[in-house]
Amino acid sequence: MNAPTNISAQTQNRKADHIRICLEEDVQCDRITNGLERYRFTHSCLPELNYNDIDISTTFLGKHLDAPLLISSMTGGTEQAAMINQRLARVAQHYKIAMGVGSQRVAVEKPQVADTFAVRKYAPDVLLLANLGAVQLNYKYGLDECLRVVDILEADALILHINPLQECIQPKGDTNFRGLLDKIFTLCSKLPVPVIAKEVGNGISAAIAQKLLAAGVAAIDVAGAGGTSWAKVESERAENPLQRRLGRTFADWGLPTAECITTIRAMSTTGYAYAKDVPLIASGGLRHGLDVATAIALGADIAGLAMPFLQAAVISETAVAELAEVLIAEITTVLFCTGNATLYQLKHSGSLQRIE
Repeated sequence: MNAPTNISAQTQNRKADHIRICLEEDVQCDRITNGLERYRFTHSCLPELNYNDIDISTTFLGKHLDAPLLISSMTGGTEQAAMINQRLARVAQHYKIAMGVGSQRVAVEKPQVADTFAVRKYAPDVLLLANLGAVQLNYKYGLDECLRVVDILEADALILHINPLQECIQPKGDTNFRGLLDKIFTLCSKLPVPVIAKEVGNGISAAIAQKLLAAGVAAIDVAGAGGTSWAKVESERAENPLQRRLGRTFADWGLPTAECITTIRAMSTTGYAYAKDVPLIASGGLRHGLDVATAIALGADIAGLAMPFLQAAVISETAVAELAEVLIAEITTVLFCTGNATLYQLKHSGSLQRIE
């Protein structure tokens, strides 16, 4: 068996491990939270609105969404992952919400599993996001590989996920992050679709967001701490005591999601005017529509959820649809009970207050 086959088999096994561990083990952050619980909406007992007139639609990267929701990047590359992605894609199409897929590195290494990601036929109208690890740009990946994963998905944009902590703990992780910013700049200048920079659960600071935006990144997914800890996930896959210890030590490492949103938006008041309008995705520990509405009121444009959708998708497509219905109802209820008819009004209403 040649080396590329060995690598692709390892990547495919890792994909299967990640799904199993996320569903079966306690891999949520223990002490750190997403920070959204530090905020509260001012209730309006007289909203002067008809609930049925509330509009939670939005536009992200030029694509219309009926609700400000992203089914965050999760999986691909295995038979189970194909089923999960198909269920998620059909629901995304029905509710006109965005969807990302898991890292498509395995599809580059093993083209025969590309179909496990190819969900455009199930979601012809929605915002679909391809996905590769940014660090792969230091491991012989370049424009051709990025174009390949975009083509597999017929994607509207490419997520570059940035995961230094996970790579430190992951068995045989890729830890050469030197010079990546220049390579991201080159990629952004040549790729025909927008590039989204995304963490995987440890957050993107304002300082790093500034550098990424200057490099040409079109949108930021903060993917803050407070939800699934990939340090804990990788500790469950550890091949030796050192990896297991590292995963446990850094289980609560990172910047809370709320802090990432507010500090990135605050950049616009400190000389970086473009930060006011940069498309911003809030993800990291969001579990319901109230979290989504809170994140949007803080300055996000849309919000991504992964674990709730994964848990639903392994049950049935109906369970995924029911989750989408609940999230939409929860977001709409926030707008109704704060007297706001649109997401724009919610953002500018001043109805969200920090709890001291």
